[in-house]
Amino acid sequence: MEHTHAIALPSHTRAVREEECKGTYEIDALYPGYGNTLGNSLRRILLSSLVGSAITRVKIEGINHEFSTAEHVVEDAIILLLNFKQLRFRMHGDGPYTATIDVKGAREVKGKDVTCPSQLEVINKDHHIATLTHKNARFIAELTVEHGIGFVPAEQLSREKVPVGTMVLDAIFSPLRRVNYEVENMRVGDRTDYNRLRLTIETDGSLTPREAYLRSLAIMREHIDRIANFGTEDEDSNLAQKTASEEKLESAALAGLPLRIQNVLIEQDITTFEDLAKKTEGEVLSLEGIGEKALGDIKKVLRKEGFSLRSED
Repeated sequence: MEHTHAIALPSHTRAVREEECKGTYEIDALYPGYGNTLGNSLRRILLSSLVGSAITRVKIEGINHEFSTAEHVVEDAIILLLNFKQLRFRMHGDGPYTATIDVKGAREVKGKDVTCPSQLEVINKDHHIATLTHKNARFIAELTVEHGIGFVPAEQLSREKVPVGTMVLDAIFSPLRRVNYEVENMRVGDRTDYNRLRLTIETDGSLTPREAYLRSLAIMREHIDRIANFGTEDEDSNLAQKTASEEKLESAALAGLPLRIQNVLIEQDITTFEDLAKKTEGEVLSLEGIGEKALGDIKKVLRKEGFSLRSED
């Protein structure tokens, strides 16, 4: 039967302003009340559910616990740990990875002084870490950086015995700095109570505001798709049913690649070598879970199958 009173669909998303770390987006013609419904949902997902990277453990030479001080260093251990917590990273791969600092002389220690493996990159290179006050001063630190979601207290991170001198940090994994939304009324036809949703997203630089927005929509869509299916209490029946990702994996033509890499590609609807060959190296590296090692595996298998990644324009 034809539905004559269906709710009108909104406009496509419009980018009002986009910078490296801050973006403002608008959606027009939302049905009355849907502005707050959608805006609040997206804000909660953005702030709580996106994967990011953070320092989880720190080892500083000459400092054995949080209440210590280091020779020729202005900051005490507490301030140093707070400064380390504000360092932001872009991670290519699963991790965890170890970064180090080794500097000498009277100087300021900044984010640019952190030495990272190829899978890790410091975003805020000008971030202040420590101040050394003597020409013979030396500051050595070892940092463990991991992937995670939201805020995780140190108690949950230290499930095993921590070596002497290693300090576990409360980790703020979220790559979002700030998310705000506004709803205002607008005219659609004869009605003036339709909604315009304006969403402002600010990230830490590890991903763009648009990437954060699209990932939050993907998370919302996955949950809606999941709860739209009615399950059964029959455990045997549940075990017999294949998940959508399992079905995709079986139908995908990516044989030869490690299973983990196949799963990452399939999540991005890349199910054949033809699909993969349309991507550049940069586009492949931007996928969540793909690092330099995985890229090497992909290129090797592509060559074997007679394909190659698209060259950068």
